[in-house]
Amino acid sequence: MAAPWRTRSGQISALKLAVFIALFLPALWLALRWGGFAPDLGPRPLMETIHRSGDWAVRLWLVSLAITPVRHLFRAAPLVQVRRMVGVAVFAYAALHFALYIVDLSFDLGKVASEIYLRFYLTIGFVALLGLAAMAATSTDGMLRRMGGRAWRGLHRLTYPLAAVALVHFGLQSKLEVSEPMVMSGLLLWVLLLRWPKARTGWALLPSVIAVTLATAGLEALWYSLRSGAPLMAVLSVNFSTGLGLRPAHWVAILTGTVALAALLWQARPGFANRGNSRTARAVRS
Repeated sequence: MAAPWRTRSGQISALKLAVFIALFLPALWLALRWGGFAPDLGPRPLMETIHRSGDWAVRLWLVSLAITPVRHLFRAAPLVQVRRMVGVAVFAYAALHFALYIVDLSFDLGKVASEIYLRFYLTIGFVALLGLAAMAATSTDGMLRRMGGRAWRGLHRLTYPLAAVALVHFGLQSKLEVSEPMVMSGLLLWVLLLRWPKARTGWALLPSVIAVTLATAGLEALWYSLRSGAPLMAVLSVNFSTGLGLRPAHWVAILTGTVALAALLWQARPGFANRGNSRTARAVRS
């Protein structure tokens, strides 16, 4: 088996090597904090590490889903080379998240199973983990050949609904502070919208930014209304003001708007429409 930073032809890929190293940085950061080099994990460092490893699993999951839309937006064909690597890293961080939870319960597997059964947010988190395990186990070229393209693609399309399930898990375990899960939910909606080719070309990008910004504001308002009984319209109005600082809808607008503007400028370059096809073919072969 070739090293993950090499192409199929055996050459070292600077992109793959850089991504491979970057994927270890969150784990290294957690290890350094745990080791006392930056002791800011609070009174329950193990629980804090459990949460942080899960956070990174969801963040990287979103990155893995964004690779294809970004590749199309910027005709960045080489990005296809790192999609599988990032996907496997998502499972690795999710597995670390679960393993540390088992450690926190003193390896009492009966207690672990009971907690997963009784607590809804743990149940759906475990479902997402099982889905990730299935996709990681079938991520190799050999499994693709054994399963056949149609069955393999059907399984791996589950990554989108499973990512949504993971975000619900993220929000529920975050209690009342759900800003990051809401931002990520808005970005996931944009990634899903950009799977439609007409939504990722030219000025069609701008309506998509507006749509996901409004959807994020509505989603956060609905969440707080259902969880705390706050008036829906009152919460919604807060999302359109900056009196309490930038809300998730604002961050989604800033992030998606920045990417959309960069894509518009990039797509305006001469010869953009003819770029990418040959590069995509070469990238897949790599």
